[in-house]
Amino acid sequence: MPSATPNPQTPRVVLGVCGGIAAYKSVELLRRLRDAGYFVSPVLTPDATRFVGAVTFSALASEPARVSLYGDPTTPIPHTYLGQHADVIIVAPATAHLIARYAMGLGDDLLSATLLASRAPVVLCPAMHAEMWEQPSVQENLATLRRRGVMVLEPALGHLAGGDEGVGRLPEPEAIFALAQRILEGYTGILSGRRVLISAGGSAEALDPVRVVTNRSTGHQGHALAEVAARLGAHVTLVTSSSRPLALDVRRRIEVIAFESAADLADVMLRHFDTHDVAIMAAAVADFTFEASAHKIKKDEGLPVLTPIATIDIVTALAARRRADQVVVAFAAETGDLLAHARAKLQRKGVDLVVANDVSSPGAGFASDTNEVLVLGRDGSVHEVSRRSKEAVSEEILVKVASLLSQGVS
Repeated sequence: MPSATPNPQTPRVVLGVCGGIAAYKSVELLRRLRDAGYFVSPVLTPDATRFVGAVTFSALASEPARVSLYGDPTTPIPHTYLGQHADVIIVAPATAHLIARYAMGLGDDLLSATLLASRAPVVLCPAMHAEMWEQPSVQENLATLRRRGVMVLEPALGHLAGGDEGVGRLPEPEAIFALAQRILEGYTGILSGRRVLISAGGSAEALDPVRVVTNRSTGHQGHALAEVAARLGAHVTLVTSSSRPLALDVRRRIEVIAFESAADLADVMLRHFDTHDVAIMAAAVADFTFEASAHKIKKDEGLPVLTPIATIDIVTALAARRRADQVVVAFAAETGDLLAHARAKLQRKGVDLVVANDVSSPGAGFASDTNEVLVLGRDGSVHEVSRRSKEAVSEEILVKVASLLSQGVS
């Protein structure tokens, strides 16, 4: 099998090209990548060669362009060779067909097999007619890929094939090149380099050594936030009472800290907050605790007297000590008058964002795989996120967080 590059220190780019009229722009992108000193391996789909010849790419690239999974005597298993040695994979243009195949995990041509055989960052640069771009199936496939950590450079507004105009034009080669350069310098997503502190699950307040008072939170939404934040480049500290498993791998490093009671959670959140850029309080925390009995309470001893003791308001404490460059996000689980309760909480707590959901609504409560929320900002904005998976909801929330961070917050 060939070596990865003549110089192992040279960043390696796999440039995937799909069959669309925008394929001609990929030649300019290839030239820019080569001029920057990167080792570029072109991979063309058979349909791409209907628009631009493989010879053109071979003449400009670091090694000959590849089109087929089979028939290369120098590289018997080309998709693993390319996938394992890539520092970044860029697909420009990415067609609706390739996007669907990648989302479904199909790998029966060289480009899709290379994508599946790689742990490298992937950038998709879609280009297609506006009607195709707007199709729900295309958008759902892209949402799936984004949740898996794929970066998508969305198409631009402009002239399309056939004299039409609309959204669907391939981003200009210089924009694609600039993103590739940032990735090779360490950029991994819109939260790249940020530290995000997330709480998840429900607190449990002891009554005695056996019994606790708790709530219905499963931690699903908080865990989804942690995973999506990590996929977007953040270093995540997840403070959780839930046993829900995380799909950890080398690209999703999440530090997990367990908690049980509201006091435990307050201690961890306040102790770690200063070293993080963002705190997201997705945990369902008890408003009251109790003076726990040292011994199991017996039924035959009569009804126990339980005196509630107010717990610390963790969100308010975090907001009060936040720096100007930190973001604090609160959650509000309500059962009616959602917008009014969310606005009141936003003002009362002094946070940057409140994420509110009606837990009495089917498909939006505890133990559900889906959610629908309102995201309220201090600027008066209200963003409605319709019912979708909790991972997709997490992405919407974290895009808002990233936007605040990019503005320097206040």
